Amino acid sequence: MTTTADLALLLGHASHVLTTELTAKLEELGITQRGYCVLAKASSGDRTQIKLAELCQMDKTTMVVTIDELEKAGLVERQLSPTDRRARIIVLTDGGREVVAKAEKIVDGTYRDVLAALPDDERAGFVNGLVRLVDDRLATPVQCERAPRRRV
Repeated sequence: MTTTADLALLLGHASHVLTTELTAKLEELGITQRGYCVLAKASSGDRTQIKLAELCQMDKTTMVVTIDELEKAGLVERQLSPTDRRARIIVLTDGGREVVAKAEKIVDGTYRDVLAALPDDERAGFVNGLVRLVDDRLATPVQCERAPRRRV
């Protein structure tokens, strides 16, 4: 008998609803939630597609499709790595920097609004607890024969 709420169901539902809300709000900028993640992570420096895929928790195929969409929209460029000619660095264009700045305001506002549903004295503890779980106990998925499908 389970003594607590269905943690997997609650976390999965919260993630799905938040991702859906972010996706709907980012549509006005012509990007997806995945696209925002790539733009945000690429804006801090020279990162390869592989590194961005790792940071955004995307498989290689999804990363290539996402980069293709961002490149077609004129938001990023693929450039040869100065240290590894097999690798491509993802660089934001001026348009990409403008879009990511606008997107950050949307995302920050959404996060503030979501956390406002909690009492003031519970917000920091909630976020800190999630960070600790993801950095420790829930950091790496276990290998299994039939991996669950991700909603993101």
